[in-house]
Amino acid sequence: MRFVAVILMLVLVACAEKKTTEATREISPAAPAGFMDSLSRRTFNFFWDLADPSTGNQPDRWPSESFSSIAATGFGLTSYLIGVERGYITREQAAERVVKTLRFFSKAPKGDKPADVTGYKGFFYHFIDMKTGLRFKSVELSTIDTGLLMSGILSCQSYFDGDNETEKEIRSLADTLFLAVEWDWAMNGQETMSMGWHPEDGFINASWKGYNEGMILYIMGLGSPTHPIPDNSWKGWTKTYQWGNYLGYEHINFGPLFGHQYSHMYVDFKGIQDEYTKAKGIDYFENSRRATLANREYCIRNSGGWIGYDENTWGLTACDGPGNDNKTNPNMAYMSYSARGAAQWYTQDDGTIAPTAAGGSIPFAPEVCIPALESMYAKYGDKIYSKYGFKDAFNLTIEYKDGTKGWTDKDYLGIDQGPILIQIENHKNGFVWNLMKKNKYIVNGLKKAGFTGGWLTTN
Repeated sequence: MRFVAVILMLVLVACAEKKTTEATREISPAAPAGFMDSLSRRTFNFFWDLADPSTGNQPDRWPSESFSSIAATGFGLTSYLIGVERGYITREQAAERVVKTLRFFSKAPKGDKPADVTGYKGFFYHFIDMKTGLRFKSVELSTIDTGLLMSGILSCQSYFDGDNETEKEIRSLADTLFLAVEWDWAMNGQETMSMGWHPEDGFINASWKGYNEGMILYIMGLGSPTHPIPDNSWKGWTKTYQWGNYLGYEHINFGPLFGHQYSHMYVDFKGIQDEYTKAKGIDYFENSRRATLANREYCIRNSGGWIGYDENTWGLTACDGPGNDNKTNPNMAYMSYSARGAAQWYTQDDGTIAPTAAGGSIPFAPEVCIPALESMYAKYGDKIYSKYGFKDAFNLTIEYKDGTKGWTDKDYLGIDQGPILIQIENHKNGFVWNLMKKNKYIVNGLKKAGFTGGWLTTN
């Protein structure tokens, strides 16, 4: 009888749990069917609609009046290819837009003058004027932003393999632009590559050390046949890594998630290893997965007590913030644009969530990233989701002087839109990864860095 009673109790508990779960599902908001496809389309439209009609340059942000970000332009070039594959635009439309953009960068004025130029030594200035394409104020000649621009250019070089004159010109211009980049010069005689240069006072006092988005630079620099960096540069880079256990996840630490995403948008690191990762028994894909899960775990634990953080509302990375909003309660300190993140030796958090953090990590951990995007849309979509998909960031903890609560960015940022679109596509079918597997400069760079195994064995 006791056995029967126990069984009966278990059945009743199971039924109660089922009813509770069903009730929860009934009252919980849900994203509509096809939401991820809609997100891709809207995010693509950001790049297609907003490129300057004469230069192809992409805005750093919108709708605020903005200069152009060359990294966003690189992401935009790749977005056009996704648009063709998804049927948003024709191949001919994409080719026309791409060749216009590449012609601009090829013909743009270059030199070591502080003004009236777009680039120097094959690199381009971080921000340039949307219309003229000339250096914006006194920004640096940027190595990483040039690298991300080149990533977009090389993706187009691999995609447009047709025999018509436009596609031939795209391949030729891409080759010319990439081969002109003096990666060896950017090493500045050091073991690690400089972050940038100013015509006024030379190289800036910072280089690409520690694990971050800079890995694509070393791959390109090693793969360049015209201006290669020293063969030991990859080892010089990897010896600056910080390996640690953060919230139960052992990995190469870097706080903001964009550092675990940008290079991975263009290179499929799953199954290939260099000397460093082989010794750790992982690959860089797995490293990004662990970083993503650790970032999420930090938000779930929510030691700062920020409003809204939970298993599906998380994601710290570089993004806008409410710090410049003069309506914010002055008794609380919030950052404006900043590299928010969480890692063993780095924590920057003010309650601001950026959807691109989860969006850019979809291939690494789709089981938590897709539900996060769907949940944020379902809960807050009327405020944070509009014409071009997710606004850049939001903060639910903010309390204004008039008693209203919550802040949502008015802008979309090109460098945060790109990871969402490109990584959705990589998760769906590996599209951008497979393009870059055909690019000899990327493949050669990986091999010179010491990567072996996986898909590289057949290249």
